[in-house]
Amino acid sequence: MQLFYSPDIAKNNSQYTFNKEESKHIAKVLRKKEGQTLCITNGKGSLFIGEIIVADIKNCVIEILSEEQKSKHNYHLHIAIAPTKMNDRMEWFLEKAVEIGIDEITPIFCDNSERKIIKPERFEKIIQSAMKQSLQAHLPRLNDGIDFRKFIDQNFEGQTFIAHCEEQEKKELFKEIKNGSNITILIGPEGDFSTKEISLALSNNFAPISLGNTRLRTETAGIVACHTTALANNKS
Repeated sequence: MQLFYSPDIAKNNSQYTFNKEESKHIAKVLRKKEGQTLCITNGKGSLFIGEIIVADIKNCVIEILSEEQKSKHNYHLHIAIAPTKMNDRMEWFLEKAVEIGIDEITPIFCDNSERKIIKPERFEKIIQSAMKQSLQAHLPRLNDGIDFRKFIDQNFEGQTFIAHCEEQEKKELFKEIKNGSNITILIGPEGDFSTKEISLALSNNFAPISLGNTRLRTETAGIVACHTTALANNKS
């Protein structure tokens, strides 16, 4: 099955017209014809089945045959992660995190961050593409980039964790996660969080956690956090 993303398609639509870019992709690139069916999501949990009635490269039109509301996983995972120096590593994290299961992403700028400028439009496209590739109907939320200290000064629901490399007592993330909870995890830059940032997080009730016995790259740590959270929510 191939999944298409159209944020403005709604439950009360009997027909839907794709925009010019998507119409060209459907009719010219994929060579879809009248009578063929497409699967479309609005990123809000709705999955639509539509039959092509006009296969035009500028205005591809479908008749909506059915709509189904897809359920989300039973937890809410929010990862706040420092953008990596190399953009492709951050993009890899976004792609794989969406495939595994993530609900919210916030780029955070830290004392040791080597990159403090991001391209949210590029990030958003990667997230959308990963959602479609992994056949999910819920689009993760990408927040604006924010300074670490401003981020930490918010009110968070549920469990809050920080993964850092300093030598201190830490707990295993897998054992700490409560099934079905809201979870926020901080992942630092290549140079790790500064000592001041770690102290600030701890004073704001972020629990220090371990993601394993080896030192991980930023993007790898983010993926391990996603996967560990998913596994922990499936444990008996």
